[in-house]
Amino acid sequence: MRLKRGTSNLSVQRSARSARKCYLAVSSLLVLSVLTPLLFLTTQGGLFRINLGSKDFIGETKNDLKESDDFKQIDNMFPKEVIDTIVSSIDDSGPLSLNTARRKDLSSSWVIEQPVSVLDSLQVGDSSANANGIAIQTQTGNHSIGKISGSLIESGKVGDSTLADAALNLTSVKVPDVKPSEEKLTPAQSARKKLRMERKVKRLRELTQKDDTTAARLEQVVAERSKNIGSGSVLSKYSIWRRDHDENSDSLVRLMRDQLIMARVYVNMAQSHNQVHILHQLRARIRDSQRSLGEATTDAELPRSVASERVKAMGQILSVAREQLYDCAGITKKLRAMLQFSEEQARVLKKQSTFLSQLAAKTLPKGIHCLSMKLTIDYYKLAESDRNFPGGEKLEDNRLFHYALFSDNVLAASVVVNSTVCNAKDPSMHVFHLVTDKLNYAAMKMWFLANPPGKATIDVQNIDDFTWLNSSYCPVLRQLESAAMKEYYFKADHPTTIAAGSSNLKYRNPKYLSMLNHLRFYLPEVYPKLDKILFLDDDIVVQKDLTPLWTVDLHGKVNGAVETCGHSFHRFDKYLNFSNPHIKRNFDPRACGWAYGMNVFDLQQWKRKDITGIYHKWQDMNEDRVLWKLGTLPPGLITFYNLTYPLQKSWHVLGLGYNPSVDRGEIEGAAVIHYNGNMKPWLELAMSKYKHYWTRHVKYDHPFLQQCNISP
Repeated sequence: MRLKRGTSNLSVQRSARSARKCYLAVSSLLVLSVLTPLLFLTTQGGLFRINLGSKDFIGETKNDLKESDDFKQIDNMFPKEVIDTIVSSIDDSGPLSLNTARRKDLSSSWVIEQPVSVLDSLQVGDSSANANGIAIQTQTGNHSIGKISGSLIESGKVGDSTLADAALNLTSVKVPDVKPSEEKLTPAQSARKKLRMERKVKRLRELTQKDDTTAARLEQVVAERSKNIGSGSVLSKYSIWRRDHDENSDSLVRLMRDQLIMARVYVNMAQSHNQVHILHQLRARIRDSQRSLGEATTDAELPRSVASERVKAMGQILSVAREQLYDCAGITKKLRAMLQFSEEQARVLKKQSTFLSQLAAKTLPKGIHCLSMKLTIDYYKLAESDRNFPGGEKLEDNRLFHYALFSDNVLAASVVVNSTVCNAKDPSMHVFHLVTDKLNYAAMKMWFLANPPGKATIDVQNIDDFTWLNSSYCPVLRQLESAAMKEYYFKADHPTTIAAGSSNLKYRNPKYLSMLNHLRFYLPEVYPKLDKILFLDDDIVVQKDLTPLWTVDLHGKVNGAVETCGHSFHRFDKYLNFSNPHIKRNFDPRACGWAYGMNVFDLQQWKRKDITGIYHKWQDMNEDRVLWKLGTLPPGLITFYNLTYPLQKSWHVLGLGYNPSVDRGEIEGAAVIHYNGNMKPWLELAMSKYKHYWTRHVKYDHPFLQQCNISP
């Protein structure tokens, strides 16, 4: 019996333990089933708000309002560490939620600008609670805060767990009658709140203004369009068939050209397959399409009805040819051959274009040649006594301002002189020394005899009268007489490649054969009694008084010029061959270049440093053109190396003969503007945006200019 009793007791104990475990499992399941929706609703902020700092608690259940003892249950329900974590994560931006905790450390720019407490914004009045929820009356009216089904949680005691009791009691809490929070903000919080409000008001003002501006602009556009809405052109332009009526469309032109390409391909294939009938039809259609196409570039230039018929006829014969002659490999081979032929033809045309552009830039226009001829005839009609300029005593007076100008272009030289005198404060102090060749000597003298430059003094010389300038003294003249130089300039079998041909064509310019271009290295010999002189090119225009240049201190240098180097432009390595040991040893490849066109030369320092001798030395070393290409700037950079004083850039602005993007402000503020490049202002190639600076100094009302058809 004892054994049975013991066995019975053991069974009872086991049953009690099993019941206890079952009870705990059920209790835990009930607690989780209650807390899970509570926590979900809590994190969404839609069920209630907890402010642990002030013990505010708003909820909505089916039970009556309880007192503040319910708040104590909250403290007992969670550990202290959980309470501290929730307190540290709560701000005044809204109900407690997981998103609030995640936004804990966000920057101030993301803080809600006007945090409003639910209790602060509500004035809780009389409330009517029912099984479906609570209605709370505010200052703005009745708003439904939320509804909780009365059957969500049944009140009662679920086990002995305090947590379960607290959870059940939590659901029965009602909204208490509380006054708005009167918690005071710290000065820092007040300042931040003020800044947030100011930013918000500013942003709203900007958005409102932007909306008003956009609306006004749209209204204006609509009003403008509505004025012409009745016109046929507008209706046609904005119709659904607009692309068909577009005057600039070239779809039909491109279609005809594509058809011609394929027709030529099938012509070749018809010949190889001996398809005579198709061959004749293709050739006939090609002739018709070429006549209709002509030089047209847009559909509007085509005869509409004829072109459409030609396209249709060509399409039909191409379809027949495709059915009988189509061969993918053969068509590919023919198209590749046509492509290679087109590329070769493009290279030839590019070379011709380069040659013609160089020719157009360097040859004298017909009108200027006509002007020179008429002036020459009138010059030789003058008596000997009338062929001299007045003021010969001023030509060697160092108290005056002297200019050197070497040119064979009468019109260009007149613009340089006229623009300089026009901007001079005292024209009587300026003396112009012109040197030209034998062909234009009479015309140059006659122009300035008939059109004297006001009170300024002028003199014209013939370069052939300089007997000292001969091949025994001048290396350039000696080199021009050599067989190698004659072969370079005059032999017909020059390189035909684009790279070599274009380069050689550029340096075969006639100006490199003219001593007028090299005379700038012999200024002390041409003007032996002058101390300082201002050298000017014939493609410049003077816009300001140049008198201050004679007072510039060159600090012992010989040449005063404006530097032209940029980040990587116009430095010595762009002009000289630094693979040559002589160049590499004596010059810095990164040295800054400068510009000819307006240069102040100290002729006394020139003589002391024997500048002409330096020029002769390097010119002799370059007889085979291994140091630099032909021209005067590379030997000028070498000759005046470390002997050039940089002037302010506003004295001399370059690029008007090749650069379409020269700053207008720089042009207007420059003392001298230079049309260096191929687009000279007296040519049709000139850029129209710069040409008026030059044409305003030309006397287009002169009878000779009108007779020679020289016009702006």
